[in-house]
Amino acid sequence: METVGVAALESSIVIARAPTETKNHALTAIAARLSDDRQIVLSANLLDMENGLTNGLDPSLLDRLALNNERIEAMIEGLHQVAALPDPVGEMTDLGVRPSGIRLGKMRVPIGVIGIIYESRPNVTIDAASLCLKAGNATILRGGSEAIHSNQAIAACIKKGLADADLPQTVVQVISTPDRDAVAELITMTDYLDVIIPRGGKGLIKKLITDARVPIIKHLDGNCHVYIDDHADLKKAVDIAINSKTHRYGVCNAMESLVIAKSVADEILPKLAAMYTEKQVELRGCEKSRAIVATINEAIEEDWGEEFLAPILAIKIVDGLDEAIKHINHYSSKHTESIVTEDDQNSRRFLAEIDSSSVIINASTRFADGFEYGLGAEIGISTDKIHARGPVGLEGLTCQKWVVFGDGQIRQ
Repeated sequence: METVGVAALESSIVIARAPTETKNHALTAIAARLSDDRQIVLSANLLDMENGLTNGLDPSLLDRLALNNERIEAMIEGLHQVAALPDPVGEMTDLGVRPSGIRLGKMRVPIGVIGIIYESRPNVTIDAASLCLKAGNATILRGGSEAIHSNQAIAACIKKGLADADLPQTVVQVISTPDRDAVAELITMTDYLDVIIPRGGKGLIKKLITDARVPIIKHLDGNCHVYIDDHADLKKAVDIAINSKTHRYGVCNAMESLVIAKSVADEILPKLAAMYTEKQVELRGCEKSRAIVATINEAIEEDWGEEFLAPILAIKIVDGLDEAIKHINHYSSKHTESIVTEDDQNSRRFLAEIDSSSVIINASTRFADGFEYGLGAEIGISTDKIHARGPVGLEGLTCQKWVVFGDGQIRQ
């Protein structure tokens, strides 16, 4: 691991000074290599999937692990989108002149060396590599053991693409050992790493919070809410509530709790319950919701704060916006919340008072995603409030430093 750290530190100097054209060349070359070698990647993924089934991997993790032509095309498109994005490195802001005559401002620069620790999703290997590379950072990637064959096949494509652009192959390093000691070592390598970004389950995140010595950018879980307001367009509400929950279950921006204003619950809840039942979603609700739909199971306290990552949904009926905001802020994981309403004042209150990294008006929670936000791809979604919040794309993988331009001035 120390050898990996030294190589990353050395290559970070090279990639930090690489011009935009070189970084974009590397990204498009990686995309071409991934396209050429897709059958190798798919074969490696099939081996991981077979091992996952044999080892009883959770269905939500199997969903994240699986690759197909569509997902590989999405990875390739993400690489081209990142290449097409403006390069943030070197951007100058807040330029001004002080009374002394010096000019100063802020310049955006790479963070340096970024470690990414993630589980299941092999597409994270491409997302992380592409964004860190475009932002001028060296990257050390450590995926889960369940995806080791997929990640190594993708890593081979990345190495070929970097070589095509005459960049060191150590700009992106994918750890090949499944040994958990590698993670324990990585999160303490303060001499080599500037930040760690974990993507995975609560167990992984909690371990890093406890043990990491390198600063981390994180989110713990995604207990996302949709609130159907008194003034909702109920057709929109049905579409949004169904899509937010059932589009994909094993993702952090799926709705886990549905909150409904009492005034519209009698009309909309039976319709929604029937649709969820058809899709085999288990419903767990409060007393008021169970009085409307008898087939809803009784919710327990833990259900309100749970990230199910499964076809399970908690349902809460509230008196109105005040109670909805109170309930959501109390139980939310600060990831993403959506309101369905035609009332502009209620929209503005929801935007102002909900304390989450993404707040959405009249749209699915599934839009809380770097690709959908136009970032090209994302490293993850941060629920922290310092440095980066929400989907972390290029800008979140850089920082700023003060720059001063003088003409011989000395301080008096």
